[in-house]
Formats: sequence, C-alpha cells, structure tokens
Amino acid sequence: MYEEFYFSRMRSILLTGLLLIVIAFCPGVLHAQIKYIPLTRHQEDSLARIIGRDTIQQRDVYDAIGQLFGRKIPQKADSVGVKPVFSVVPALGYTLQSKLALTLAGNIAFRLTPQTKISTIIINTAFTQTKQIIIPIQSSIWTKDNGYNFVGDIRYLKYPESTWGLGSNSSFANEDPMIFSFIRFNETVLKRIAPDFFLGAGYIFDDHYNIRQRGRFNKGVSDYTTYGRESHTISSGYTLNGLFDSRDNPVNASKGAYIGVQYRDNLTALGSVRNWQSLTVDVRKYIKFPAGSDNVLALWSYDWLVLGGRPPYLDLPSNTWDTFSGTGRGYIQGRFRGAQMVYGEAEYRFGISRDGLFGGVVFVNAESFSAAPGTQLQSIQPAFGPGLRMKLNKVSKTNIAIDYGIGRQGSRGLFINVGEVF
Repeated sequence: MYEEFYFSRMRSILLTGLLLIVIAFCPGVLHAQIKYIPLTRHQEDSLARIIGRDTIQQRDVYDAIGQLFGRKIPQKADSVGVKPVFSVVPALGYTLQSKLALTLAGNIAFRLTPQTKISTIIINTAFTQTKQIIIPIQSSIWTKDNGYNFVGDIRYLKYPESTWGLGSNSSFANEDPMIFSFIRFNETVLKRIAPDFFLGAGYIFDDHYNIRQRGRFNKGVSDYTTYGRESHTISSGYTLNGLFDSRDNPVNASKGAYIGVQYRDNLTALGSVRNWQSLTVDVRKYIKFPAGSDNVLALWSYDWLVLGGRPPYLDLPSNTWDTFSGTGRGYIQGRFRGAQMVYGEAEYRFGISRDGLFGGVVFVNAESFSAAPGTQLQSIQPAFGPGLRMKLNKVSKTNIAIDYGIGRQGSRGLFINVGEVF
C-alpha cells in the first residue's frame, strides 16, 4: 500500500510532464539534473562593456539567433517586477550517467515588492536515454523585507544507476547495476542575522523504494549486499543551517565567497529507518585573476561527512549526488561512495570573444572517500579537463557549459550543463 500510494500520486505528475513536447532548438543544452537557472532579464547589469576606446555590445545566444533573422540587439533589458515572468527552455542534455536527455525547463521569476530580491520557482523535467525519469521542483522565495528566505527542493526520480562499491579504492570491474525510485521533500527557512549572513532550520525527507540490484558483472558479492540490502528506505529528519553569501552573482560569480553548513539529524521518531547524522560544509571563493580583468579563479571545497549511525546505502555521500550535482567531473555519477567524502576543485574561467558570447575554462578536481562508517579515507582520485562556455543570457550571465572531464581507470566523458558547475 505504501509504494502504491506514491506511484498513484506521482503518476499524474509524470503524465503531465510527458505530455509536454520537447523541441530542441538553438545550441542550448541542459544537464539532466538542473540547478537554479534564472532565464529572465533585468536592469541591474550593463549591456555594454568598455574595452579601451571600443564599446563592445555584449551578446548571448538569443541575440546571435535573432541577428541571423535581421533583429537588432536590444539596447535595454527587461526587468523582473511584481508580475511573474515565465521562461521555458526545451533542450537536449548529456551526461555519462544519463546519456542523451530530453529536457524541458520552466522558470517563474517575480518580486513580492519592487525592492525585494528575485524569487524563483523552477520545474525541470527530463527523460533520458538510460530510461531515467527526473522531475525536480526547486524554489527560493524571499519575504518583502528580505528578512527570510524559504528554500525548497522536491524531486521524483526513477533512476537506473550503477554502483561500484564503497571507498575511493573501488574498481570499475565491480560495477553493480541498480534501479530505484526516489522522492525527496526538503524545505529550509533562513533568517538574515547580518548582511550576507543567515541562520535557519529545515526538514528533509528522502524515500528510496523499489530498490533492486542486478548483480556485479564479475559475479562477486557486491558492497551493497555486504553493507545491507534493503528494498525500501526512508531517511527523515531536521536540519540546522548556516549560510554566508557575498557573491556578486549566484549563477556566475566573479567575486565574493559562499559558505554553506548543514547539520542533518535523521530520527526514527520522524519515520527514518535508522537514526543517523551527517554534516555538509560547502565553501567557495571567487577571485578576479589577473586583478582588473574579467577572468576568474574559482575555488571549491565540499566535505560531506557521516557523523554517527549507519545511513542507508543510497543515502551515503557520493560524487555528483551533492545538492546541485556538480562534484566529480571526469567520473560517472555514483562512481565513488562512502561514509566520508572530501572534495576540492579549482577552475579558471576566461573570455574568448570580446562580445562575451564565447568563453572557456580549465579545471582540476580531487576527491577521497572512506568505505563503511568508521573506516578511514582511501586514495585520492583526481580529474581534470577543458571546457567551452556559450552565453545563454547576458544579463543573468547564465552560460551553456560543455566540459570534457578525464579521470583515472579510463574514466572520461562529456559533461553538459546550463550554468556554472559551482
């Protein structure tokens, strides 16, 4: 009855999403798991850049397509006001995990008052070549005085995905294909304590059901079996949250810092299958380099640690299962999993065309995982690669990101996203 209830509830959502006809247009592409992408325009950013004596009109994909049909680049940008602004982007995406993906991203942007920060509701649907169904709904709602921020994350996934065992010493030879369905409800309330500094609390509910494994290709016993096979798990608990955010642009920062801390306590009293606790620390720094240029050195540290208890296998820290699915370019999603995850990345972002339409990046990252709770961190797994950027929206500075990541044990592939990885 429990699983039938969820299937009945989600069937109507799925039918609505699948009825939307996805038409791939322009060179835009979306990651199957899409993060916050403001696609609306406002008057807070200049449309022109002065380089020496030349005034360079900035362009994005929409301008480039419009110019092909004789349309002039607009001199002024639209603004996001109290009246909601709707944006819809049908597109194609690709990742190592999803392969090709048909996606439809919907964005609603509005202000509760003209002086309030922009609130957003994003609904993204995807159906992938590997038969994944992905429906995330993310929201960020600001109160009239910007004193409170309500952040929501609701997801439904039907998700074929392999696992390769626990720890960063795991081998590709131990691949164990799995399939599961996943529902998440997460709501956080943050209160402004000081400029750029917020404290708050929330509730998170993660439900994995219809969990099945096909068995390791090499016929050995999988770490999933050893850890404890379960066909249905629930992790339900409260979170305590702290946030410092001085970035000039949360979509594509050129300066400032971001520090997010979340303590999560899952309790059987709230429906969790077991009591367990975790801590996530997300630190980012953006530096213009050289000083005075538009090039940016972006630094990222992401630590995801189980503090106590024994989480369900699929709730253990894993690469690309962070909030915005960004960690571990160079490796397939879920390649590494364990009770402790330590991750670091550096990316250098630079312009290619003077009108801002094209840019590039080079990146390097490294990650280390422990195995089951109570074990030590294992070997460091590095990855690196180049990337191309195409400006999707010149006002929000949203880029189409195309990266080629190269990891160890022959791991490599194309990673396509809308917006920067971090």
